[in-house]
Amino acid sequence: MKKIEAIIRKSKYRVVKEALHEVGVNFFSYWDVTGLGNEKEGHVYRGVSYSTSDIQRRHLSIVVNDDFEEITIKTLLESASTGEVGDGKIFVSDVKDCYRIRTGEKGVDTLK
Repeated sequence: MKKIEAIIRKSKYRVVKEALHEVGVNFFSYWDVTGLGNEKEGHVYRGVSYSTSDIQRRHLSIVVNDDFEEITIKTLLESASTGEVGDGKIFVSDVKDCYRIRTGEKGVDTLK
C-alpha cells in the first residue's frame, strides 16, 4: 500500500476531487493548510501589493493499493496543474499495514 500526500491549490480542489473519483479513488482525507513557498516576490493586484510567501493550500492524504499508485499520481499531476509556480507537491510513502476499526480486518482489503 502507498500513502500519497498532495499539496495543491485550493482553487483546483474540485477538479482534482472529480478526477480522482473518475479513476476509482473514492476515499481520501483533506484539510486546509498554510505554507511557505520558494517564490520571494510579491504580486500586485489592482494596485495593491501583497505577499505570496504565506500560501493557502489544500493537503490531501490518500492511501491506495500498490496497483493504484501510478494512476493516482498521474491523475493528480494532470488535474492539479496550472503550469504556474505554486501548483504544489506530491509525496509518496509506503504504508506498512492497515486495519479496519469496526471489524479488526487487516491488510489491503480494508481499502475497499
